[in-house]
Amino acid sequence: MQPILMEVPGWGIKIHSYGVMILLACTGALWITAWRARREKLEVSSVYELAGWLFLGGVIGARALFVIRHPETVHSAVDLIRSWQGGNVFYGCIMGGLTGSLLYWWRRPFPFWPMADAVAPALAVGITLGRIGCFLGGCCYGSVCDLPWAVRFPKGTHAWLGQIEQGILPPAAEFSLPVHPTQLYAALSGVIILAILCAYFPRRRRDGEVMALLMILYSLTRWPIESLRGDETAVFAGMTLSQNISVGLLLLGLVFWVQLSSRPAGRHVDSA
Repeated sequence: MQPILMEVPGWGIKIHSYGVMILLACTGALWITAWRARREKLEVSSVYELAGWLFLGGVIGARALFVIRHPETVHSAVDLIRSWQGGNVFYGCIMGGLTGSLLYWWRRPFPFWPMADAVAPALAVGITLGRIGCFLGGCCYGSVCDLPWAVRFPKGTHAWLGQIEQGILPPAAEFSLPVHPTQLYAALSGVIILAILCAYFPRRRRDGEVMALLMILYSLTRWPIESLRGDETAVFAGMTLSQNISVGLLLLGLVFWVQLSSRPAGRHVDSA
């Protein structure tokens, strides 16, 4: 892990790896969405305007859900917005981003499902890069294991502190116990999802199918990875918050898929 990439000489400003990866994720996602929108004969200007609403809603939602889930991490007003060092929930980002998108759509209507399909592969890229940022920052770590690819985090990191609080690691330890690299599992799942979405995109028969497929695939991969996390506990029905949301997202994705399948085949790009 490498939580601090560099420090600006003379200014004392630390550049956090998590923040850099999130910036790369947002930039890459915007470029991919604009490229895809252009190919799908959508207004590229709408993509850039929508991106602002998506980004703002996503940042607020990601941090808000984390604070709700972990209020013990808030010690001052600054902690409420301290998201550049980690401490974000991806599902909060999705819900916040969706809220921002709907607000923009309400103000300036656009072809919603075609645009959603254009955004879907970009979200998979965001998942991958964002989780690499989590690994570099040391957050979202896994449970203790003895697998050959298990990783140990150094003193002072989230995993080290969490294991001391759990009473399974002595305070004098220089490294955490070996844990699942759940961040890398999630990053790999993002790559696989991206490959599937890109392969299905030209084969889709109706607008919205790619986004529905993303919802289904992400929830199916997130649930088992979440069961290997070492920093989350059950909140309802023996499942973590993200696992409960995954179940809801899976059901919603399946409902969308069934509804879309009942419509006549047709795509925006074919009629534009």
